[in-house]
Amino acid sequence: MRYGARFALTGALLLAVTGTAWAQTGEDAAPDEGAPADLQMPANEAPPADADEPAGAPVPTSSPATESRCDDGADDDGDGMVDCADADCFEDPICEANTGDERNDERCSDWVDNDGDGMTDCEDTDCTTPPVTVCEGSAARMTPASQPNDGEEDLPELEGDMSAEDLIGGFGDADGERNDYLCSDGADNDGDGRTDCADFGCRFDPQVTVCTASPGYRFGVVAGVGFEYDAQADDDIQTPYDVRFTRLQLRALGQIPYIENSFFLISARLERSPRITFAHFQIPVGNRGHYVAINSGGGNLSSALIISTAKQPLLDPPFYMLNEFEEGNGAAMEAGGPLLPSGRLRFRVFAAGGSGRSNGNVGGRFFPDDNQNFTYTAGAQLHLNFIGHFGRFDSPLLYTKVPLGLGMLIGGKWDQRADERYPAANALLVFKHSYFLFRFENYFKYSLDFGGSVQNAFNAQLSVLLYPRWLMFAADFGMYRGGDFDEDELPTEGGPQQPRNEWQARAALHLWWYRNIGLLSLLYTERHLEDLEFRDDDQNTERSVRVEVQFRF
Repeated sequence: MRYGARFALTGALLLAVTGTAWAQTGEDAAPDEGAPADLQMPANEAPPADADEPAGAPVPTSSPATESRCDDGADDDGDGMVDCADADCFEDPICEANTGDERNDERCSDWVDNDGDGMTDCEDTDCTTPPVTVCEGSAARMTPASQPNDGEEDLPELEGDMSAEDLIGGFGDADGERNDYLCSDGADNDGDGRTDCADFGCRFDPQVTVCTASPGYRFGVVAGVGFEYDAQADDDIQTPYDVRFTRLQLRALGQIPYIENSFFLISARLERSPRITFAHFQIPVGNRGHYVAINSGGGNLSSALIISTAKQPLLDPPFYMLNEFEEGNGAAMEAGGPLLPSGRLRFRVFAAGGSGRSNGNVGGRFFPDDNQNFTYTAGAQLHLNFIGHFGRFDSPLLYTKVPLGLGMLIGGKWDQRADERYPAANALLVFKHSYFLFRFENYFKYSLDFGGSVQNAFNAQLSVLLYPRWLMFAADFGMYRGGDFDEDELPTEGGPQQPRNEWQARAALHLWWYRNIGLLSLLYTERHLEDLEFRDDDQNTERSVRVEVQFRF
């Protein structure tokens, strides 16, 4: 509907411009200043005579040069565009946006973006639901759940500034059904003759969801069942073998009702302690791709914490890249969008805060010691697309070939943790082409406490599509290096400890055994940790093999 309307409007404009240029003839006629140069006729030259008319037939007189009135419902200048649809009226106050809701037939056919959300008339989803009928076309858009009992509309006509909500409590509605429970119990609770989704309160109160057609909500499950062999496990303490559900993630994704181009994402992990790990609610600002968002704060600069577990080519993000650099927050606010119309350069700024351990999980905080300091962070990031495009949420897993792309994320932040303060910087380079995808990420920070310490970590990751839709190989290598803390300034219990330098290499082979829903993975991991004299443990090498079957739906 949207694209068809745009093509029709474009075609009408071209025909109108062409017709106006040819109609203005004779010595007193001036070229049409609004037409392109190749369509303008010289002032003293008449167009060729129509084949069906005598050569001497009179030339019709031209229409007024402009749309003289922008609210009379007439095509005053005869160019095929009426009122606010005509470019002559674009600057007229009558045609300005932000003048009211767009939820009745009059507002949905006036060629004005009344609510200022970037969508005009039938392009706006507010105009595609009852009681609006001008956008229905030849078939009604109502879902069965929203139809009255007799299957026919019985809505009064809305006029002026009226919207659908104005019907609640009037026009025979008793205003006694306005929640999801009463609107789905199969009873006419307020005795007004309309049951459940036929009741005006159930149909038009934005807080009722059971009677609203889904704007594209998606619910997903990621389940992983794994077998693992740990070659370094101590038989006296634990068995080297294990079989378990390695992951169970539930996700909900979709548009926030009644907000055009909005977005929400809720992700929960069901493990030893079920928890919501990431919540994100984003709404647009204007119609050029800018936004504001509120989220749970997981993932300040690195995207590893917010990419779904179903999108990890090595099954889990590299621990050493995140442990010393990314800490959870209770909640975060961010804003961003394009700096260039092409989208080649984007930005995001964020600020977050919280307290307690595990505050990156919604509702999951506790204080294991007496340290109850408030933590906060603030930062900014630039997103550059040199060739093609990539996004922070993109998956490094390959199922089919990918287009050529080269991009980069670079940013910095200030972080105040319970015991530590530090500035940090992060950079991510992504290159993708056909059967290959390469990512290189580097994280740097300087701790201002415990005598000062420079810490750095990097990860290089390669994904190779061996056979489209069937077989993929992935590998990564990385390391963490940190300076020595002043042991005299380290807390005796709780809080930060001297981190251990390490390097890690992993390789994985993935078989897509059922479309892109079923994935069978074989992962080998080798990890080497620095031996620290004051640590009791002496296990410096970890080797493991893991076989995992995933379901993604």
